[in-house]
Amino acid sequence: MSTLPANGSVRPITRWGADVMHRLNQPVTDFGGALQTLVADMVATMNAAEGVGLAANQVGVDLQVFVFDCPDKDGNRVQGVVCNPVIELPEGKDRRLDEGDEGCLSLPGAFTKCARPDFARVTGVDQHGEPVVFEGTGLLARCLQHETDHTQGTVFGDRLSRKYRKRLFAEAEDLAPDYPSDWPVSPMVEHEDHHEETPAT
Repeated sequence: MSTLPANGSVRPITRWGADVMHRLNQPVTDFGGALQTLVADMVATMNAAEGVGLAANQVGVDLQVFVFDCPDKDGNRVQGVVCNPVIELPEGKDRRLDEGDEGCLSLPGAFTKCARPDFARVTGVDQHGEPVVFEGTGLLARCLQHETDHTQGTVFGDRLSRKYRKRLFAEAEDLAPDYPSDWPVSPMVEHEDHHEETPAT
């Protein structure tokens, strides 16, 4: 059973290249009705796009908030809302990198290897201003890092070498006709050979 807000409306997902995707977003200071509506809409949009996480700037809103619904390394489903996230990552001898595939709903359909620490811990507050802490390994660790990056104006392509970034953009360009400009409000064009090995965030 989901603990995330329901009854939101699906919004178009903002793509890489839009200014709001590439700058530090504003901290959340108002926890009123507008934020509650935004969070519910983000959850609906994430679910419509079949993603595991979504940040506010991915629906064009300049705020440091993300939602997620993602399994950890053991397959346990973890969900939450984080405003003003602060990430903590292992350092020194505790730091181990996971070179798994990564994708982004704001560059739909394209995936590539992206090395990230295999554990992450995020602190912040939820949409009601209550303190929250989430931590995990596997895909959850990647998701928490990916979404916190979004709130800071970083897309995962920024973390890639030039060669891998070029390959990622080429794949996204090939797939672009499958994704309408207002996706996922309008569904993607389905092909029999289309598949995604890794959930996107």
